[in-house]
Amino acid sequence: MRSFKTKGIIIKRRDFNEADRMITVYTKELGKISVKARGVRRITSRRASHIELLNYTSLSLYKASQISILVEAQVINSFSEIKNELTKMGFAYHICELIDGLCPEGQEQSQIFTLLKNTLNELSLTDGEELLFVVHDFEIELLTLLGFWHKRPESSRELDTHQFIENILERKLKSHRIFSKLH
Repeated sequence: MRSFKTKGIIIKRRDFNEADRMITVYTKELGKISVKARGVRRITSRRASHIELLNYTSLSLYKASQISILVEAQVINSFSEIKNELTKMGFAYHICELIDGLCPEGQEQSQIFTLLKNTLNELSLTDGEELLFVVHDFEIELLTLLGFWHKRPESSRELDTHQFIENILERKLKSHRIFSKLH
């Protein structure tokens, strides 16, 4: 099966070569995958807007020797409510960094995909101080699904999730600087 279709949320992107971009997509059936999007940095690219960070997108891919190549993309949900508000965007970036850092590539984990999608939907609809609770609940649920946390919910409220996650990753979170300025 060289050509295939999937749906996923863009959690990371970086420029590659002169006109290409590497994107990291979290899908329900494939888990985290890396995709090379050829030519999307050109002004004439029709696919560029469909593979922006946080977009829930339908993707047509071609499996090359080691990596998937983007053939076509169509946005399902752009989460514009998040992108229109700096605070929500900072929290969403933090969520994407956690998924990228804690989840291994190529391992199907549909519960984590559902958690990510539901959390982004909830983040879209939430305002003010409640955003902190949405993000903290996401962190606890992600750690639980990945097997890093298994304590009772009462003890989860006191957990310093940032320190805990940084110890697991053995590095500082990039989003922590943004995150600390938002609350």
